[in-house]
Amino acid sequence: MGFLIRFNIIFASLLILSSVSTKAQYLQKADLERYSFNYSLSADTAETQYPDPKLVVRRSLIVPGWGQVTNRQAWKVPIVYGLLGGLGYYSVYLTKQYHDYRAAYYNSFDSNTDMRFGATPGYLEGQNASSLKSNRDFLRNRRDFIYVTIFLSYVLNAVDAYVFAHLRPFDVSDDLSMNRTFKPDNITSPLLGDVPSISLSISF
Repeated sequence: MGFLIRFNIIFASLLILSSVSTKAQYLQKADLERYSFNYSLSADTAETQYPDPKLVVRRSLIVPGWGQVTNRQAWKVPIVYGLLGGLGYYSVYLTKQYHDYRAAYYNSFDSNTDMRFGATPGYLEGQNASSLKSNRDFLRNRRDFIYVTIFLSYVLNAVDAYVFAHLRPFDVSDDLSMNRTFKPDNITSPLLGDVPSISLSISF
């Protein structure tokens, strides 16, 4: 009798532990599924939330490349700064050359003794005034053109970010389809009466 009682107690204990373990595993699995569902839902929501094009273009105008980072196109940032940096460096080089030729041309006249634009560089000494004037004008025009190019590159950076942010929600996947629907119909004519016809509707 005592053996049966002990056996029943042990069996009941094992049954309770088994149910508790099963319940714990079920709860753990349910939590994992709920977490997985929430994670996938948040991921889908994040994918469908696109940046505002107006916000993107404002950021691009404030800091070049910021709009590309907002669009998750950080790989474009080195291109933006490489273009602006290269043009900026070239403009500094042209400006220095222009100043040298301007000083040399001004100092080439005997009447200009005050060296208003600085001393004549050594590599320009001995050149005639006509050559100095021609090179000075060329360098000035080229420098001004580079300034315009820098401005256009700055604007292009904002335009690129805006266009990508504006077109990003559009579906450009390969599974775009076209549905065709044929439907019998009748066309009423004053001379012929009802004429059988077929209507075609296409939906993209």
